[in-house]
Amino acid sequence: MDFDVIVVGGGLVGSAFAAALEDSAFHVALVEAKPPGPPSGQSWDARVYAISPGNQAFLASLGAWARIPDIRVAPVHGMDVRGDGGGRLRFDALGAGLSELAFILESGQLGHALWRGLDQQANLARFCGASPHALRFEDTHARLELSDGRSLRARLIVGADGARSWVRAAAGIEADPREYGQLGVVANFETAKPHGHLARQWFREDGILAFLPLPGNRVSIVWSTPEPHARALLALDEAAFCQRVREAGNDALGALTLLTPAAGFPLRLLSLPSLVRPRLALIGDAAHNVHPLAGQGVNLGFHDARCLAATLKAAGPERDCGDHLGLRRYDRARKEDILAMQLVTDGLEKLFRVRHPLVKWGRNRGLDLTNRQDWLKNALVRHALS
Repeated sequence: MDFDVIVVGGGLVGSAFAAALEDSAFHVALVEAKPPGPPSGQSWDARVYAISPGNQAFLASLGAWARIPDIRVAPVHGMDVRGDGGGRLRFDALGAGLSELAFILESGQLGHALWRGLDQQANLARFCGASPHALRFEDTHARLELSDGRSLRARLIVGADGARSWVRAAAGIEADPREYGQLGVVANFETAKPHGHLARQWFREDGILAFLPLPGNRVSIVWSTPEPHARALLALDEAAFCQRVREAGNDALGALTLLTPAAGFPLRLLSLPSLVRPRLALIGDAAHNVHPLAGQGVNLGFHDARCLAATLKAAGPERDCGDHLGLRRYDRARKEDILAMQLVTDGLEKLFRVRHPLVKWGRNRGLDLTNRQDWLKNALVRHALS
């Protein structure tokens, strides 16, 4: 079975990239062993994302945003960042002349909305229930063997299969991620007080805690913390866990009621020398990992999808889409954005890990100084909007 592009991985980024090729002349295959099912209308997904306005517009252009119920999306109108020594940094959408800083929604809702759109995509074939088994690159094409015996061939393979990417490994690309030794502990809560569509973040001695507003009086948390502390949090009973999170969040929203069981995922930094090889391109977590303190991981992935799709469509179907020279345009276009985000998030994580009193004083005064510079805050906001 011959295609122009084979996308391995039907998560948020992979399915968005496939959808972005709908208006092209490319014949696309999408391989996903476990496609998302319909989300429950009653329960809440513990994994949520902060989607930038730029990526919200991208998802709207794919038709996915319109398929997400409004009652499952919460706009972010402001952000309040607290240091570990009195420092404070506040971002406000209206002050920057904007409607929203971001939109918070569940992973399951977004994944289902993207897959519903793929149902009607005429230039797409989906291969579900089978995993990639073998990958071979030749001069004019790449061949992907599936675990059920089917064989696919294309001019370009796109690896969108996550942080433990099978495609990346099968292509012989060495990845040496740096483990932070931390887990991101996530859970959703109902709150006694309204959140006011304000995202909150605390840099603490035991890690970085974020409250992300959900619809109604609900929030989702991400507590990036050293693994021993994370394991201790995950071992708490429900009442004790709610109380610990309430205290860590300075009782900002009053009593908390757990909506979803707490879960933890490992945090790491991954940077690759190149996102492409002949007949291969990597996008999303297969291409890079960042610390979640800025909530930009999935946004970087959507930027990859947007950029790669635009690069392929600009070249046109008459050009070999797996040509290394053409793929390097995508690589060059993405490297600066990815590197900048990794430097910022990794640098902040390192800075707030240092316990020296002078460093602690300096970083908190830095937050206060930035908070007084509206031009700087607005520049940071504009960068995060894309």
